[in-house]
Amino acid sequence: MPICSSDPYRVTTTCFLAVAAMGASVNVLAQSPDDTAPAVIGAQPIENLIVVGTRLPTPATDVSSSVTVITAEDIERRGYDFAIDAIAAVPGVTVNQNGAFGGLASVRIRGASSEQTLVLIDGVPVTDPSSPGGGFNFASLDTADIARIEVLRGPQSVLWGSDAIGGVVNIITHRGALAPPLSGFLEGGSFGTLRSGVAGAGSFDRGEFRVAVSGIRTDGISKADEADGNEESDGFESLTVNATGAIELPANGRLEATIRYVTAENDFDSFGSQTGVVDGDEVGDSRQLSATLTARFEGLWNDHLDLMGMFGYADIERENFTDGISSFTADGQRTVFRGQATLRPAQAHRIALGAEHEGTETDEDTSIASVFALWEYSPIDAVAVSAGIRRDDHERFGAETTGRASLAVTPLDGLTLRSAWGQGFKAPTLFQTTFFCCGASEPNSDLQPESSNSWEVGFDWRVNSRASLSATWFEQDFENLIVFDFGIGGYDNVPGATNRGLEVAGAIQLTPILGLGLTYAYIEARDNTGARLVRVPQNSGDVELSLTPRGPFSASLVARYNGEEADSRGAVERWLRLDVSASYAIGERYELFARLENAADAQYQQIFGYGTPGISGTIGFRGHL
Repeated sequence: MPICSSDPYRVTTTCFLAVAAMGASVNVLAQSPDDTAPAVIGAQPIENLIVVGTRLPTPATDVSSSVTVITAEDIERRGYDFAIDAIAAVPGVTVNQNGAFGGLASVRIRGASSEQTLVLIDGVPVTDPSSPGGGFNFASLDTADIARIEVLRGPQSVLWGSDAIGGVVNIITHRGALAPPLSGFLEGGSFGTLRSGVAGAGSFDRGEFRVAVSGIRTDGISKADEADGNEESDGFESLTVNATGAIELPANGRLEATIRYVTAENDFDSFGSQTGVVDGDEVGDSRQLSATLTARFEGLWNDHLDLMGMFGYADIERENFTDGISSFTADGQRTVFRGQATLRPAQAHRIALGAEHEGTETDEDTSIASVFALWEYSPIDAVAVSAGIRRDDHERFGAETTGRASLAVTPLDGLTLRSAWGQGFKAPTLFQTTFFCCGASEPNSDLQPESSNSWEVGFDWRVNSRASLSATWFEQDFENLIVFDFGIGGYDNVPGATNRGLEVAGAIQLTPILGLGLTYAYIEARDNTGARLVRVPQNSGDVELSLTPRGPFSASLVARYNGEEADSRGAVERWLRLDVSASYAIGERYELFARLENAADAQYQQIFGYGTPGISGTIGFRGHL
């Protein structure tokens, strides 16, 4: 009896389940201690990689809470052009986009809303203070200059304050010290897509620098689903310039600077009463600027003290045009001052003490001042305890205290048991506190901050460095969720929601050249009435087969599954997509690469009414000197 039927959906579904069953049997397969586990997104973090999003930089294999690290190598292996596609592979993360190629792209972590996800680029919060909920649009975030992405799941308010109530996406760009003097890439493909980039780096006696430029343009597809009779293609183009530099200072000091500028133009469609969207002449322009200046002094007081001070700035401008006439404008700025002292008073202890001041400005302005303390204790190598507390004082909503604690125990070599508890809070945005309509005479003055309480337990298991398995059960309760209420003509609080579920990630080297990876998430996300939260699938996951024979060729096959989602205008059906990527090295400096997306030509939507590309592909070349 054949394993796959002739029906395309059943073919991909059956094959997905078959490969998933193989991934579930990692504990009974033989391993060789000389082989290494494949680097699969969402699997056990890579050794020798330091996670900085935890405030106390920690080896990825020693982090006691749920963190997934996506490296530049992961991104290249799967051929991702945009960060949103790489982040979608993380267990427990849901992404939604209002149409491909520039459509508004959002990230939800464990069922929390996209506005409850804090996004950092090189330490600067880049979430948009002028948007209604203060979320971040990932649509134009190109992967060309990304060194790694850290996704911290669950409330991180103790570490990063308001906006981190659901989780954090921490993006770190490339630096000049280890970069080649000159590198670049060029690729083209379906829908008239052309993408290219070039970067130059260098170093001198007491410093380093790197400058990178990348861009993409495409004719795109219709944002409104073509299956509903929409045939007009909606194009997209963006340009990203990123520069970093560092100078060594006396007393083990270092001064670092980054600046990033992104401009994008996105064709999109108009409102339609039937599906929510229909063909129309709409264009959105955006400009994003972010910059940091950071001073670090390490190894002070006989290597017992590190000091860090940072200034960060972010500015996002947006303007929409309807039939060539300006129809909407928005501008939001954010400034951050951050200071931290990290102490090592004894071998088993690390303590971080910090203070921050963050200001946001749109048509009005507000600010929040914070202090925090973190403590990490490891009496023996097999035990790590951490705890933290934070006090945020919001200019409009007063003071709020949040806490967190975690424990990691390694009873056996290769097996780590971990647990964590944390609180979070999110103050209303400037838009939510000032907007009113629909007959209301003023904004809702009783609007309160959102809050959350979360716990999780899990384990990480590595077998002879050749296989790994990780699983986490979590539960998070939200209170005072902020929603728009037409009845009062403004924003109001509702009692809350409860999100709970299971995240699984595993990887195994089946043969010396064939690796298998699996990520899966089950999320039960419901509000206080028992209704499912919109745009959160109950089941989702990836399966990856990676082929790495000795020689110049390598390839990857990824099956991505997304379960049915509730949406405001109707249910979004489950879907399964197959993607294939391959590369061929030409010596040590050059490489040809190709990617085939939606290889089975699945017809699906991420958001009700919005289309996605059918089978499509790109081919390109990259190299360095």
